[in-house]
Amino acid sequence: MNDNKFVYDMSEGDASMKALLGGKGANVAEMLRIGVPVPDGFTVTTEACIETTNRDGNWPEALWGQIQEGLARLEERTGRKLGAADRPLLVSVRSGAVVSMPGMMDTILNLGISDQSVEALGAEAGNPRFAWDSYRRFIQMYGEVVESVPGHVYEDALTQMKSSRGVSQDTELTTEDLKELVVTFKRLSSEQIGQELPTDPVEQLRRSVDAVFRSWLNPRAGVYRRANNIPDDLGTAVNVMQMVFGNRGDTSGTGVCFTRNPSTGEKELYGEFLVNAQGEDVVAGIRTPKRLEEMEAVLPDAYHELLATMTRLEDHYSDMQDIEFTIEEKKLYLLQTRNGKRTAAAAMRVATDLVDEGKIDKSEALRRIEPAQLDQLLHPAIDASAKGKPLTVGLNASPGAAVGAIVFDADTAEAKGKAGEDVVLVRWETTPDDIAGVIASQGVLTAHGGMTSHAAVVARGMGKPCVAGASGIRLDPHAKSLTIGDKVLQEGDIITLDGSTGEVFDGALPLVPPQVNADFEKIVEWADEVRRLGVRANADTGEDARKAREFGAEGIGLCRTEHMFMDSSRLPAVRKMILADDEDARELALAEILPMQQADFEEIFRAMSGLPVTIRLLDPPLHEFLPPLLDQALTVQRLELTGASEEEVAKADGLLSRVKKLTETNPMLGTRGVRLALLYPEIPEMQVRAIARAALKVAEEGGDPKVEIMIPLVAFSTELERTRDIVDETMTDEFNRAGKSLPYTVGTMIELPRAAVRADHIAEHADFFSFGTNDLTQTSLGISRDDAEGKFLAAYVDEQLVPANPFASIDVDGVGELVRMGVEKGRSVKPELKTGVCGEHGGDPASIALFESIGLDYVSCSPYRVPIARFAAARAVLGDK
Repeated sequence: MNDNKFVYDMSEGDASMKALLGGKGANVAEMLRIGVPVPDGFTVTTEACIETTNRDGNWPEALWGQIQEGLARLEERTGRKLGAADRPLLVSVRSGAVVSMPGMMDTILNLGISDQSVEALGAEAGNPRFAWDSYRRFIQMYGEVVESVPGHVYEDALTQMKSSRGVSQDTELTTEDLKELVVTFKRLSSEQIGQELPTDPVEQLRRSVDAVFRSWLNPRAGVYRRANNIPDDLGTAVNVMQMVFGNRGDTSGTGVCFTRNPSTGEKELYGEFLVNAQGEDVVAGIRTPKRLEEMEAVLPDAYHELLATMTRLEDHYSDMQDIEFTIEEKKLYLLQTRNGKRTAAAAMRVATDLVDEGKIDKSEALRRIEPAQLDQLLHPAIDASAKGKPLTVGLNASPGAAVGAIVFDADTAEAKGKAGEDVVLVRWETTPDDIAGVIASQGVLTAHGGMTSHAAVVARGMGKPCVAGASGIRLDPHAKSLTIGDKVLQEGDIITLDGSTGEVFDGALPLVPPQVNADFEKIVEWADEVRRLGVRANADTGEDARKAREFGAEGIGLCRTEHMFMDSSRLPAVRKMILADDEDARELALAEILPMQQADFEEIFRAMSGLPVTIRLLDPPLHEFLPPLLDQALTVQRLELTGASEEEVAKADGLLSRVKKLTETNPMLGTRGVRLALLYPEIPEMQVRAIARAALKVAEEGGDPKVEIMIPLVAFSTELERTRDIVDETMTDEFNRAGKSLPYTVGTMIELPRAAVRADHIAEHADFFSFGTNDLTQTSLGISRDDAEGKFLAAYVDEQLVPANPFASIDVDGVGELVRMGVEKGRSVKPELKTGVCGEHGGDPASIALFESIGLDYVSCSPYRVPIARFAAARAVLGDK
């Protein structure tokens, strides 16, 4: 391959060249190769875009010459010339990223039409109206995309024209109306850009290619890439293709179809089309399209050819295809095919069906599904018994339930969503510029558009519920009101969407937990056959433990004992322990707490019988169990001012003194974890007795408790050594009293940089390591999670100072290296040392890929993320292969 070759004719490419030709260019070339009817053309490579971006917008020297040569070859093959007054060639200029980004970048259609060529185009077609319609469309698209004329400038003029003619559809405008509109559009364009629009089609082509390059960097494309983890350095190809016209009359049309239902995965016909229209009319929601089945009655030959081609393409690619097509005077052309965006449920169904059909194997099925899609299936749905009568019903464009406050613009949705508010974005129809608002919303409601409109496609890809084309609603964005029948709703009012049925309800309806279906279970079971990493759950109660086991957890990787003390019925006993003046008083209070802890552990051991349970000893600062300092000071003051008894005042004042004594300037780096255990050894002693007694009792019942005791926040090997002595001595005492014993292990949580650096010394006293990556992230980066996520961290992600929130997805180069170091150093002392992760990163697919590469033994996450972790662990293995 010539390193300086930036332009490829369609006949030179194939599907394997996606990185160079982009998804659209590679797939059109592949369709041409296998004999599917496509328009002729050429592709400008992604490398040209990347090099242009790297040169601050300046093209590589050879690029323009190669584009002109490609154009000359296209003109020779078609027997037409760009912009000619006789047999003119018209082309489309379309983006084509390596990874599909529907609607995120820009397209120009009908390039080559001009005052010189419009009459010839109309005469050749025997349809002057079609030619002038194409001309006004070109000016509008070229003005918006290339010259940055605001879209409303053209839309307002078009609306005014339709109003003055007393018509509602673009198709009702006459040839003379369109001629007048062309003149108006030209004038408006010149006024906006301060000069005449370029009229040379070759110059328009150069500027259009440049505009598509620039669109790779537009804000909506950037937002989409960040939301879908698409690298910024891939660039986009540009496809220059001969125009075929779906707006050439009643024997022409355009549409979008899927080879399977992208919402459910069912193998059934799914698509929409419009007669006498161009492709943008369908996806932009300008006109409400018809169901694909209705095409048979108006264009039967093209319909049957399309069905046969759909089957052929799915078989060829072994995946569900999303196809754009145009029919020009009864002749079918395919403009694009790509692997279709689909809901999570559809992804499961399609993958399992393709395996059953023998088209792909299980490993390929796992590769086809993203871990985030499993997450989508674990979201709740509307409680059917609470539905009642909907306000309106639209198209069920993307399934799931959404409850939130109405907002009418993407900026508001983004701001409120980032502030933690649940919102539903309500629009006439979404545009690509709304992407940030869609991401931040719980769901989307549109008044216009169909099942393949922008809102529907983007929502499905993101797992957002969407109700589209709810034509019974009336929007007034300026007044910030939504009218449905007699009901008027204002911005901020709550509505509920059912994207599975298309229903819209007033107020917040109750939701029910998701139902994991057979396809989901089958996919996760296939993942279990592949993965190496064990998957445990973070669980603090018997109920959580049972739920975790239902989801396939192979044990508990983190049981946070402090959560057992937060119950209001237990707080008095805990406070007695904290307020005790001496060791004897503290031990009396601990004796009151011990049976409570024992009961908790018994329930967990029963639920997890036969599986390991890692119990972390008390970790947070003691003052967290007491009232806040300011609140208690105000309580004392109130009692003094209201004449309370001396006894009441003294009691409150004593509590205030204890709160003051325990309150620390930076408690998360203060007296907690192992430090608390060494200062007050009677606390870990009580907890260990509760663990031992619970385990012995469950074993007597016939259960099989597997006990792992974890000591938190260790920085020095001496801390672990001394605390382990407390654990071992207490366990031995309990076993001697009972006259029986059980195996158990003692390990530590690695959550401080020093612990990772000195892991070889710490491992001498540990049976296992569990990396607490939440605190390890805070202490490594010097960032307080609670403060950062509400303040600067979101800006850091938006400005790409960091690739992702490091508390959601692990900081690979920093925290990840500490985990790697800790494992390597620990195993240098104890080669069989068991290592795991119990921070929230244990349920993050990207982090799991790192943990697989490091060679950890298991990850632990919340119960509801266990299936995702199981799947992600398999994907990590397949990724390595």
